[in-house]
Formats: sequence, C-alpha cells, structure tokens
Amino acid sequence: MPEQKPKLLIVEDDAGLQAQLKWAYPDFDVLIVGDRASAIAAVRAEEPPVVTLDLGLPPDPDGTSEGFAVLDEIMAIKPDTKVIVASGHGARESALQAIARGAYDFYQKPLDIDAIGLIVRRAFHLHEIEEENRRLASSAGDENRVLGRMITAAPEMVRVARTIERVANTNVSVMLLGASGTGKELLARGLHDASDRSKGAFIAINCAAIPENLLESELFGHEKGAFTGAVKTTEGKIEMADGGTLFLDEVGDIPLPLQVKLLRFLQERVIERIGGRTAIPVNTRIVCATHQNLEAMITEGRFREDLYYRLAEIVVRIPSLAERPGDATLLAKAFLSRFAREMNPMVKGLAPDALAAIDGWQWPGNVRELENRVKRAVIMADSKLVAAADLDLPGGTSEVSNPLNLKSARENTDRKMIRHALARSEGNISSTAKLLGISRPTLYDLLKQYDLHG
Repeated sequence: MPEQKPKLLIVEDDAGLQAQLKWAYPDFDVLIVGDRASAIAAVRAEEPPVVTLDLGLPPDPDGTSEGFAVLDEIMAIKPDTKVIVASGHGARESALQAIARGAYDFYQKPLDIDAIGLIVRRAFHLHEIEEENRRLASSAGDENRVLGRMITAAPEMVRVARTIERVANTNVSVMLLGASGTGKELLARGLHDASDRSKGAFIAINCAAIPENLLESELFGHEKGAFTGAVKTTEGKIEMADGGTLFLDEVGDIPLPLQVKLLRFLQERVIERIGGRTAIPVNTRIVCATHQNLEAMITEGRFREDLYYRLAEIVVRIPSLAERPGDATLLAKAFLSRFAREMNPMVKGLAPDALAAIDGWQWPGNVRELENRVKRAVIMADSKLVAAADLDLPGGTSEVSNPLNLKSARENTDRKMIRHALARSEGNISSTAKLLGISRPTLYDLLKQYDLHG
C-alpha cells in the first residue's frame, strides 16, 4: 500500500488562492474549506495535524472576528493542532492575538508559497515530535511499569522488581540498598502493595530526618505524662503499621541504644511505649533502606551485627539511574507529562537536544534529580518543547572512563545504544533498527547476543 500522506487543512475563502494552494503542497493530503462551519467539521472528521487559517472569513471577510472564532474552536476541540494564521489586517496586532490564543505561527499576506511551505513543514515536524513524546509517556504508563508504580525498561531494574514480587507474600525483613534518589521508598511501597498486607497501613519514616531524642517516641510511642509535653498517649509508627508495613528509611542513622529496642521488637514482636509498663503485641513487617555501608559500620561499632541480620534477611541492591540505560528517557517523559498537566499545559514534550542531554548525563542525584530538573523545566519553559537549556544540562555528551579492553568497551557501548534506541522507539523493532542504522535481522542477533528484550 502507498504511504498515507499527512493531512493539511487549508481554510481560505478566496477561490483563486484555494486553487493556488491546493497544488503547492504535493507532499500532503490537502483539504480545502472556505468557511467556519466547514472548517470545524473537517477538524472533527479528519483531525489534521496542521491547519492554515485565513482570519478574513465570511461573514467578516474584511475583519478577523470569524477567523479568531475558528481558531478558538480548533483549540478547544484539538489543542495539539498546529494552526498557522494568515491575515492582511493589522498584521502585528493580529499575530500577537493569534499566538496568545494558541496559534502555532503567523504569516502576513500577500502569500509567499515557499515561505508558507517552510512554516508548514516545520509545524508537521513539531507535531510528530510531540506525538512521539505522548506515545512514549503512554507507553511508560503501561507496559514499562513494574510493581504497579515504578517505570523501567532496564533489565537490571526489572530483576529487582521480580525479586521484590517473589518475597512480597513472605514475612521476611527486606533491606533495600542503593544511592540516594534511586527509588527505595517507591520499591518499598510496591512490596507492600504486592503483599497480603496491602489492605493494612504503609507507614514510612526517615530515621535521619528526626532528632535522636525524638526518634524513640516516633517509633514506639509514649504514654501520657511520660515526659514534659506528653499530654496524651500516642501510638508510635510501629504500632500504627500493625497489620501492614513500616518502612525505615536511612536505618543506619538509628542510634545504638535505640537499635537494642528495635532488635527486641524484631525478636519478640512486642513493644512498650515510653513510660509504659504493658507489652503490646504488634504484627508489623519491617522494610528498611540505607545508602550507607552497614557492614563497615558494624566493624566500626556503630551498628549492631545482630540487628543487621534481623533486618537484612533479604537484601536487594538497587542500581543507580546511570546503570539503567534508557530509563532516564522514559522517566523524563512520564514526569513531563504529569507536571505539564498539573502546572503548564502549554508544554507538550522534550526537544531532540533535551533527549540527547538526558541520555548523556550521568545523573549523580538519580531519579530524584531527574524529577526535580524536569519539574523546574516545565514550570519555567516558555515554549512547547523543553530544551536541554531548560533542564540546565549540557548539550548531550558526557565523558566516561572506558575500560582498556576493546571488546568489553564495544559490547558495553552496543548494549547502551540498543537500550536507548529501544526506549526512544517504545520497543518497536523496526523503529529501533532504523534509529541504530542497522537491519532488523542484525538487531535481532544483537538482542539475542546481549540477552536484551525488545
């Protein structure tokens, strides 16, 4: 079948210009209408990506009111449509008003076919980029989700998720080890949601963020009058998570005296509130996380070895974002979609230089850094596509130290490039092969060789 041409709708009431424009764009499926009702009907029925619109339409051919009414209706029906407005009436004022109402661009009559053609092709190109961003964001919200919440296409992260799913319905204590910002709390929530405790509470506490003298009360609660300011009996986080899961983030920051009390709970499954005399049985599962080296802390006498083995019945190591090729792109698109919806609907996607910069950056702050950069870029962006400069990132390359072994270096590069291309093309093999400049059979061979999955 011949390739379908993209649709271009021309809204123009002048019969001579209609004939001229119809033959000016052989690369497009040109639709021509001459009034407001026909234009809106065509937009609804054909959904053209790009529209050229003469503002001087009947019954106001010498003004702009009817043309602006068409523009407003198109923006209400299909806000992603690229509308290119033409007028000979007060060009500057009309242009400013049209752009403010959502038009993509503006040109002044008399018509220059070559100049208009350039604007039209640029509009189609931008629409394609935005469509790709929307597809990838939708993909990220679908087959690239693991544990119901986490977005990933990296085999390293998928293995982490599968491990968590396997241990979810056991009562073992799980320790998540990874750098700051890698998504430890998200994984802990995923474990809770996948377990038979999912109807119970999920309580999270950051042990490093609470002063040492208050941490015991936060964890174990207190009785009325136990200390100055204890005006009522208060449950601690362990008790609040009864029947559910307690996530102890930065567990390495728990002071030694409190480690003894936590160990007793893990051994006996009872607690005593501060100032209390009654042992309270509690059925709470502990999941903990840290970025610190607990084994080194044990050697230094700063963390109890017996507590470590109680907390670390299952240890899950979380790779950094830099170790998850392709994930930065998927996550960036998902974050952009969410933040644009909440804060700046004008933003539609990521520009090519932003995608290259995201791929090239090492992300020392991991997913949290990526989320913060995208959020700030969406808020500050003054165009529809977020650029590398909006993300405050360099132009898309980063130097990394390469191993001296040439075969190993080539294999590592191949893996990264294939994963990046798979992420860009939503796992489509034909598109991935085209991005990489290789044939489909060659790509299939490489996927098999490197144990990757399209």
